[in-house]
Amino acid sequence: MQLIIKDLNKKYSNGVHALQNVTLTINKGMFGLLGPNGAGKSSLMRTLATLQEADSGTAHLGDIDVLQDKDAVRKVLGYLPQEFGVYPRTSALELLDHLAILKGFEHSGERKEMVLQLLQKVNLLDHAKKAVSSFSGGMRQRFGIAQCLIGSPKLVIVDEPTAGLDPGERNRFYNILSEIGENIIVILSTHIVQDVRELCTQMAIMDKGKLLYSGNTDDALDQIKGKVWERKVDKSELSNFHANYKIISNKLVGGKPLIHVFSEQPLGNEFQRADENLEDVFFAKLNELV
Repeated sequence: MQLIIKDLNKKYSNGVHALQNVTLTINKGMFGLLGPNGAGKSSLMRTLATLQEADSGTAHLGDIDVLQDKDAVRKVLGYLPQEFGVYPRTSALELLDHLAILKGFEHSGERKEMVLQLLQKVNLLDHAKKAVSSFSGGMRQRFGIAQCLIGSPKLVIVDEPTAGLDPGERNRFYNILSEIGENIIVILSTHIVQDVRELCTQMAIMDKGKLLYSGNTDDALDQIKGKVWERKVDKSELSNFHANYKIISNKLVGGKPLIHVFSEQPLGNEFQRADENLEDVFFAKLNELV
């Protein structure tokens, strides 16, 4: 099954053109959608999740017209938004059971078995009777994945899922997503480059509503291979280097800026070739260097 998106547009009443002719083909597996805040990622996710209308364009999940047949989409969709609310004093077991009823599972025995399996899958079975409102951020995100998987969806959308998680919880979350992404389409929308590098073989980069890149992560790295150079500089020199080089990014390392520069030719002046990484691709695309 494929998700095929063609020429998708969305413009809000405040004049923001959140989606501008977005065209993507997404296959089974983990797909990373990268972009800074305001890039249009959430607008695309909300449109695919049938939470808002597109102005124009098409989207098809297999034989399902995503924009026209919303009920059919919802039957095969799992969605974890950036933030989701829970009922106070309601246990994980009760809440997941309630969500399963809303999803159309009427037989109590079948529903109970499914709920327990889902809680075990996300390693929350020992916390089944605790209120979800008392969960840590990582536990709540794992619960979010459990509710995503009610009814064995064919498409799962997760929006900024690891923001605020500690390294241990992030790794647990990675493992769960990797497992479910083996057999269905999972779209991971994030501004954290590491999430995409760890999980996805296919990716896209968006900014200001436009698609800047879509394809294989290794192919993206090949576009800058051997063309990234780095050097530590004094803070007072930064403006001069920005004026004379194609700066990809700069960050403080040991109190001094470490700059990454894009150049197809070797650079002297104390520059050393850097190992290319997906973060360099991300910033190079945003800065229109490649």
